[in-house]
Amino acid sequence: MEEKALLLFAIRWVHYFAGVCWIGLLYFLNLVNVPLQGKLDAATKKVLVPELMPRVLFWFRWAAMVTLLSGLTYYALFFEMGGMRAASPNWSAWILFGMLLGTIMWFNVWFIIWPSQRKIINGVKSGNPADPSIPKKALLFSRINTFLSVPMLFFMGYGRHAGASVEFLSGTGVLIIIGAGAIGAGIVFLAIKSSSTISTEV
Repeated sequence: MEEKALLLFAIRWVHYFAGVCWIGLLYFLNLVNVPLQGKLDAATKKVLVPELMPRVLFWFRWAAMVTLLSGLTYYALFFEMGGMRAASPNWSAWILFGMLLGTIMWFNVWFIIWPSQRKIINGVKSGNPADPSIPKKALLFSRINTFLSVPMLFFMGYGRHAGASVEFLSGTGVLIIIGAGAIGAGIVFLAIKSSSTISTEV
C-alpha cells in the first residue's frame, strides 16, 4: 500500500510539474510573445524567431505530452484500478470533464499549433513567409487553448472539493459549467486585451 501511495504521489507530482510548464508557456506565448512579435520588423524577426521559438515550442509541446500521459496514468491507477470512480462518481465525472478539455488542448498543440509554427519558423528562416492563413490558424487555436485553460484547471480541482457532492449533469452542475466557462472566458479576455498595453518602462 505504501509503495502504491508513493507511486501515485510521484505520478501526480510529475503531472503538476509538467502542467505548470505547459500552461505557463501557453500564457507566455499568448500574453507576452504575441504582442511582442507584432512590434518586430522583419529583420529582427529573422534573428529572434529561429532562436526563440524552437526552444519555447520544444518545452511547450513536450510538457503537454507529459501532462497528458501522466494524467491518464494517474486516472487509470487511482480512479479505475483503485476503485475511486465507483466510490466517488461525482469527483470522477468532474475530473473526466477537465481531462476532456485538457485532451482537446493537447490535440491542438500537437496537431495544429506545432505543425503551423514549424511552417512559420521555416518561413522566417528562408525569407519566404508562410501562407498568411498559417499564422492566423496557429493564433486561433492557441487562443482557444488559452480560453479552455481556466475552466480545465478549475474542474481538475473542483471535483475533489465542492464538486464531490454535485452531480455533473444536474441543474447545479450545468450552472457550475456555464459559470466557470463564463468567468474563465472573462479572465482570459481581459488578460489578452491588456497584454498589448503593458508598459515596457522599468
